Parts: sequence; structure tokens; C-alpha cells
Amino acid sequence: MDNLSQAIVLGASAIGAGLAMIAGLGPGIGEGICGSKAVEAIGRQPEASGAITRTMIIGDALAETTGLYSLVIALLLMFANPFIGQL
Repeated sequence: MDNLSQAIVLGASAIGAGLAMIAGLGPGIGEGICGSKAVEAIGRQPEASGAITRTMIIGDALAETTGLYSLVIALLLMFANPFIGQL
């Protein structure tokens, strides 16, 4: 019975890691939209390009943290699984 429960936990962890990596799509799409809007804004007001670029970089950095958190969760589930010790 111990092998079956361990297999179930490992399988569920692999599925959870895959689902966590789907969260990496959101930051990629968001950063693409942010970049396109920044280019549009710079095209309309070239004199404000410094402030627009600075704001875009801060927004992209904040959006990227979501992807990094999902990567950390996926790596934890795959390689340092905290649920194995609970069996």
C-alpha cells in the first residue's frame, strides 16, 4: 500500500507542476501587450519615451515575478516534494 500511495502523490505532484507551469503563459502574454502599448505610446509622444520605458520595465518586472513563482513551485513539486514525508 505504501508504494501505491507514493505513486499517487508523485503523479499528482507531476500534474500540479505541469499546471503551475501553465501560469508562465500569463506573464508572457502580459509582457507582450505591455511592450506593444509602450511602443504605441512612444510613437504618439516621443518626448515622453524615458518615462514610458521606465514604467514599462517596472511593469514587466512585476509581471515576470508571477512566472518565476510558478517555476519555483513546479521545481519544488518535482525535486523537493514536501508531500512525500507526509505518507
